[in-house]
Amino acid sequence: MQKRVIFKLIVSLIICQLAGFVGSLFTTPSIPTWYASLAKPSFTPPNWVFSPVWISLFVLMGISLFLLWEKTLHFPGVKTAIFWFAVQLGLNMLWSILFFGLKSPFLALIEIIVLWIAIFLTILKSLRVLKLAGVLLIPYLIWVSFAAGLNYSIWTLNA
Repeated sequence: MQKRVIFKLIVSLIICQLAGFVGSLFTTPSIPTWYASLAKPSFTPPNWVFSPVWISLFVLMGISLFLLWEKTLHFPGVKTAIFWFAVQLGLNMLWSILFFGLKSPFLALIEIIVLWIAIFLTILKSLRVLKLAGVLLIPYLIWVSFAAGLNYSIWTLNA
């Protein structure tokens, strides 16, 4: 592989993992305290599941971003796909801030709906550029759909 290609792949992976890291700064301190005190639905996964799932999803997102970036910014639709990618990545971090940082399941619920829409648009825009770039984001959309249901249940059980 060329050095430029390897550089783009590493940067893409780091960008996505950094988003996860920022989210974890708000999440980790709240897990043993505030989050532990919440009533949760029966389908809540054990806490240890979340980290490997998110790390894996951020890797898939990083590969997707790399594939988009590799198409060059002059390729039709790349700028739009990367724009929506950046929007959903920012919203992803914001969810952790709202849910765990501000301890607001309600605000996080509203935000996760917007996040879901942004991910869906990112997938649509990415599919137009390179099918694989969009397909790699589908597990992320599925997980966020599950997380939205979990978020809703936590909100209703603790309201």
